[in-house]
Parts: sequence; structure tokens; C-alpha cells
Amino acid sequence: MKELLSGNEAIARGAYEAGVTVATGYPGTPSTEILETLARFKDDVYCEWSPNEKVAFEVAAGASLSGARAIVTMKHVGLNVAADPLMTLAYTGTVGGLVAVVADDPGMHSSQNEQDTRHFARFAKVPMLEPSDSREAKEMVALGLDVSEEFQTPVILRSSTRVSHSRSLVTLSGRAARQRPLGFEKNPARFVAVPQFARGMRVRLEERLARLSEAAARSPANRIERRGRRLGVVTSGIAYQYVREVYPEASVLKLGWVYPFPNALIREFAAAVDEILIVEELDDILEQHVLALGIPCQGKTVVPRIGELSPDVLLASRAKLDGKAVPAEARTASPAATGDLPGRPPVLCAGCPHRGIYHALNKCNVVVTGDIGCYSLGALPPLSRMDTLLCMGAGVTMAHGMDKAGEPRPVVGILGDSTFFHSGITGLLDIAYNRGASTIIVVDNRTTAMTGHQPHPGTGRTLMGDPSPRVSIEDIGRACGINNVATVDPYDLKNTVRVLKGAIASEEPWLVVSRAPCLLDVRQTLGPPLRVDEEVCRECGACLKLGCPALECDGGIPRVNPLLCAGCGLCNQVCPAGAFEVEKEVAS
Repeated sequence: MKELLSGNEAIARGAYEAGVTVATGYPGTPSTEILETLARFKDDVYCEWSPNEKVAFEVAAGASLSGARAIVTMKHVGLNVAADPLMTLAYTGTVGGLVAVVADDPGMHSSQNEQDTRHFARFAKVPMLEPSDSREAKEMVALGLDVSEEFQTPVILRSSTRVSHSRSLVTLSGRAARQRPLGFEKNPARFVAVPQFARGMRVRLEERLARLSEAAARSPANRIERRGRRLGVVTSGIAYQYVREVYPEASVLKLGWVYPFPNALIREFAAAVDEILIVEELDDILEQHVLALGIPCQGKTVVPRIGELSPDVLLASRAKLDGKAVPAEARTASPAATGDLPGRPPVLCAGCPHRGIYHALNKCNVVVTGDIGCYSLGALPPLSRMDTLLCMGAGVTMAHGMDKAGEPRPVVGILGDSTFFHSGITGLLDIAYNRGASTIIVVDNRTTAMTGHQPHPGTGRTLMGDPSPRVSIEDIGRACGINNVATVDPYDLKNTVRVLKGAIASEEPWLVVSRAPCLLDVRQTLGPPLRVDEEVCRECGACLKLGCPALECDGGIPRVNPLLCAGCGLCNQVCPAGAFEVEKEVAS
């Protein structure tokens, strides 16, 4: 049977069919849907959202050492968090198959950087597979698990935004039987990475890498498509699809097993063509390796190293390679050619509880160190109340760093509830232990909102839908040593401003929890929509500074779009004239 599946759904299906019994991860676009799909098979596969990617990787590693097949999922920046266990598990090796699915985000559609995970495969000296469509995504999960067990190594499967979210036909099969018996076998020389043993592991790692390179050259995941002799293109992943469209006459070396490099296959391909072009998204990893083999080639001289590739981008690259003018279809592919459409910057949803916190912070003369989540949108006008954004948890620790550096203004760190459990607790502990004085705000909307409302330790339920203890952020703060803890309702602006100003004026650290649910998650409004009483309105524009998408104004008196209004009442709280009232028609 065949089904039209996204890359993420195909990876989940591949894990199920290949006999995976433990699946872990942390939500992050574009990888999130893998575990959400796999959780549907909860009778056969244990699935969990872990507090962060390091934890997720270590749980999967533990399952592997007990003989189970496991996968762990994350986006590219998540592998930074999981790098510590990855590096050493490459030394100790695996028992049951372990595949780490890492989804890159070329073009930074929903990410703070554009890093290329292929560097990590080379860095950790572990094999990497890279599918170009959903069919390959499913098949490569099984291949990765087989390679992991044969060579006793973790395997990275690199996806990307377009592979993760595009759809293609996938043939479905049944679930494989368990590959090996469960049970950990004691072997300190293999599994205990103290220096005495790790030195021998390092030697075996290099020996394994050489065998993996030979296997990659033989693998059907890598293939030569022979067409014309004049040009040969070396490519991998989603770029392969664009190459086939833009260079239909070229011979292609399509790499699915991208690391270790299949040197013998690369040399065989190069000998059969006159000119080599390397087409790869982001960094010049393939290109530099081909050059290191002594094979002349072109790559980033014509193919961009920044942003996503596309057929239009490659059309422009082909023109450059051939010394011709850029064709019209490539020139018109820019956003400017779509017809002077108005800009639509992302905004917080109508009724979002984060809006109240940012309005309150605008009443305070402070530096605001931010974090990763929906609340990152508080950096944009008209709120404009986030000054830094680095990585998960850095909203807490950078606030502490500024404080200790002697920043003349008070510093407030802001992060979400899921981010708090991910990476905020250790930073809060640091502030308490090292006697900092920062105010930390946790905007608790009781979900991981930005990635699609996944549960976390503060929600009271697991990925598999089971009830669990709801962890209290306030109690954790007190346990870390923060004596001043307050909880506010962000829709009560007067009290929120009062609490924040008191915390900021204090010479001690504070934890302020702003708690109100994400309205998209609970699927409800806070009250009937409001309207503007035109006779009362002064046209001062104070309400527009909230940046609420339900408020519309082309000059003059603002108007409320009743289809968007969530009835939160923030607009009336900031209006000096009290010009907002309940929409009478709706109320009646």
C-alpha cells in the first residue's frame, strides 16, 4: 500500500516499521511532527518529549545499550545541546540501533541560525544519511538502524525543512520483529569512557570510520546516474531534486550516505565526466572534500552558500556557470516580483498573554534579555521590548552576566515555560548561588506554543497522553534558592506593572511567573469582542502600541475586527479615555 506522506511522517513510519521501541526528542521546527506521528503507535513504541535534547539523546542511548532500537529527534540547534553525549557515544558505540534525526532549516524559516549539521557528523566521526524525499526518508531510518548495529555507532539522519514538510508517495510495510534480545552486557572497557579505556576507543573509532567509508561507496544509498559526459553534478538531499530539474542532461552522483565520504565512488564518477559541479545547501563540505581528493571542481563560486536552494536559484547558478545572462524566470523569482504586496511581519496573536507582560516592561527602564519562543516577537515594533536573543535558556544567564558586569540599568530576563524546563533552571540556580540580582520572568502559557502546543513537565500530561505530575515553576524557583517569587495575571496590567517595578527595584533576585493559557491551545476567547466608542475616542493611538492584530487603523479612529478580537480587554486598560466597550450586537 502507498500513501502520500510528509518527510516527517515518513521518518516516523520508517521507525515503526524498523522495530524502534524507544523514541525521544524535544520539539523544534522542522522536526516536531516526527514524534507526534510516531506516538500514534504507542502500543509498540514508547515516545517522550524530554526536557531538552541532551536528555533525549541520553535516554535513547540508554535504550540502545540495553539492546533496543531507538531514535531521537531534534532540530539543528538542538544538536548543539546534545553534542556532549553524541561525542562520547561515538567512542563507546551502540548495541541496538540508534538514529539521531536532525532537521536543518536552510533559510532560517523558524530558527536563529542556519548551521549545517553535516559538520557535526564529521566532528563526531559518525555516519550521516541524507534523504531527498519522503520515500528515502522512510527507507533511510531502517538503513541507519542497520548501519548502527553493524558498525556499533550512532547514525545521524539529516533532514531539512523542504524534506520534512514536502510530500511524496511512500510504500508502507509491516513492523519488523525484534532484532536482538534485551539486556545490558557489562563491559567497562567498552562502555566506561574514563581515559584509560577511552584511548583505546579512539583508535577503534578511526578504524570504524575507514570501514564505514568503504561501506558508503558500496551502499545503494549512493548512486551514479549516467547521462551526458560534459558535466557531472555531485549533490545530496533536497538539492538533488533541484539538480534533476535544472540539469536534466547532466550525469549525477547522488549521495544519500553523505559521511564518511565514499571516496572510491567519487573518484569513479569524476573519471567519467569532463567537469564537476558540487551542488549543496549551505556550507561547502562536499566541495572541500572533493578538492582535497585532488579533483578539480566548482561549487560555491556559482552556488550560493547562504539560504535555501531552489530551482530558480540553480537557474541563476547555471547561467553564471555557463557565462550567460540570468534567465527571466530566475530573475522574477524574488519577493519583489510578486507585485508589491504589503509586508506582514509576524505578530503575537490577538489576546496573547505575552502582550500584557511586554506592555508592563515598557513602563520600566530596564534591559530585557530574551529567549526562544513565541514571546521572541516582543522584540518587534510596536512592542520593541526585547534587547537580546541568543539561544534556549540564555534569557536567564545573559541577564546574570550583564548584572555582574555592572550594567547600569536593571536587567530582566524573559523566557517561556517549556524553555524554563529545557535550559532555564540551571541559569536560575546560577543567579541564586552567585548572588545575582536579576529579575527573571517566565511567561507560562502552559504549552510549548511556538512549535504547535506540545506538552512539557509543567502541563500535567505526556506526549502519549498519559497524566503526569504538573511541575510547579514557583516551587523550582524556591528550591533553586530564589526567595522572592510572585505570580501575576498578565491581563491585569495595573498589578503586573506594580509587581514588576517592585521586583526590579529590589536588590535581590526575583522570579515572576506570568501565567495565562495560550488561547490557541485552549481554543477559547476571554470574553465578547470589544468596539471603539467613536464619541469617546481621542485618537491618541495608545491602544495601537499593543500591536494587537484585532486593532485596525488607517489613520483616525481605530477599529476592532470582531472576528479577531479575543475579548482580553488590554486595549481598554491602556486607553486613557476608556473608549472601548463590549460589542453590543455580539453581546445581545
